[in-house]
Amino acid sequence: MPSSPSSDVTALLVAWGRGDSAALTDLMPVVYEELRRQAELYLRREAPGHTLEAAGLVHEVYLRLVDQRRVSFQDRSHFFGVTARLMRRVLCDHARAHRAAKRGGSAPRITLGDVVEAEHPPLDVELLDEALTRLAEMDERQSRVVELRYFCGLSIEETADVMELSPATVKREWTIARAWLRRELEPG
Repeated sequence: MPSSPSSDVTALLVAWGRGDSAALTDLMPVVYEELRRQAELYLRREAPGHTLEAAGLVHEVYLRLVDQRRVSFQDRSHFFGVTARLMRRVLCDHARAHRAAKRGGSAPRITLGDVVEAEHPPLDVELLDEALTRLAEMDERQSRVVELRYFCGLSIEETADVMELSPATVKREWTIARAWLRRELEPG
């Protein structure tokens, strides 16, 4: 019986975690399209005129993965959760570099809006990152739920699976975290 793509990914992640650097090379073609979809979700939320493209974001994540000294992914879902966090970091670094190039130019403050709507307003990724960092200081679990739901595009059930929580708990944390973020990101 042929193995499923999910078990292939898990097997490659385990091999990579054991020090097989070739496993990462074998892994990337298997997960590339999913990473590209994840990157496109991130970039849709960026302001118009953003200079980073989905392929470039995936390549930056790959470079950061290659630099990892110790890797220990539990499974496919855990891997994609980590890549979501890496994409957030890449976008924040990119935004900081872009602002620095403009010699202190700042983007207008934009609200988070209702995150579950199909149309998302462009966000200032630095402001969101700062808010998520503050949220993580108060409640790491809520911050992680937002990261997986908003940035990675995971469903309530997928987020529950990654975090090993019940869907009801994830839904409750998601609701509370969204309300807190809306308040934090609203102007004034």
